[in-house]
Amino acid sequence: MSNSNGWGLTARLISKHFGALGERVSEAIANFDPETATEADRDRLADSLRSTAQKLAAARASFDKEAADVVKLRQLIATDEQAAGTLAERLASGKISEATITLFCDELEANKQRMPQELQEEADARQYMDELQTIVDALSKQLAEFDSAAKKAMQALASARAQQDLQELRAERQAQLAGLSGMRGNSSALNALTRRAQAINNEAAGLKIVTDIGQRPYQQAAELEAIRKSVSQPALGDESALARLQRLSGRQAAAPAALEMSKS
Repeated sequence: MSNSNGWGLTARLISKHFGALGERVSEAIANFDPETATEADRDRLADSLRSTAQKLAAARASFDKEAADVVKLRQLIATDEQAAGTLAERLASGKISEATITLFCDELEANKQRMPQELQEEADARQYMDELQTIVDALSKQLAEFDSAAKKAMQALASARAQQDLQELRAERQAQLAGLSGMRGNSSALNALTRRAQAINNEAAGLKIVTDIGQRPYQQAAELEAIRKSVSQPALGDESALARLQRLSGRQAAAPAALEMSKS
């Protein structure tokens, strides 16, 4: 007795804990892959509908047979009842034996006694068929509702994933912009490049100073030469016609005093 109770308790514990474990595993799988879990749920519902529909088809065939048996038995009883009057006349005229009449009456009574059973079997078959039809209708409606709900859920999931992707792209773009903004002031590469440009500018400025210093004597000599030329050569704009003619002929103009003395 104690062993029986022990095994019963063990069975209940296994059923309880492993059943809960199975539910948790199923829930975890559904959360991990909702599309496949949804397809599995629909397959189970469709299998149930298909199995029940097959039972309904068999129940309809059974009901049709029971209904046909009732119709056949009812027709047989009606025919025998009509023949009873004719058989009585034949029995009175000696055309048929009492044994045959007795057999006929036994069959007629047996058929009448069987009629309630046949009617009950027909009613039971109808009830079973109607119940299966109700279940099939309910499963069909449930499957249609499941498909509609699954479609909406999948659309909602697709929309949520699209929004998630959009937000991730926005966050990535913001991070890139923030990184570029930070690089403008904090990038070591940009800072080094700026310092290099400044150093090159400084080197160029220093070379210019040295070059300007080296060029200064040449500039000063050119300035002196220009001064000499401006002093030694009269301005051509103030030159008289006689002086110009003498300059072009290679003669030097005589001094004004000498010219006066030669005239006197």
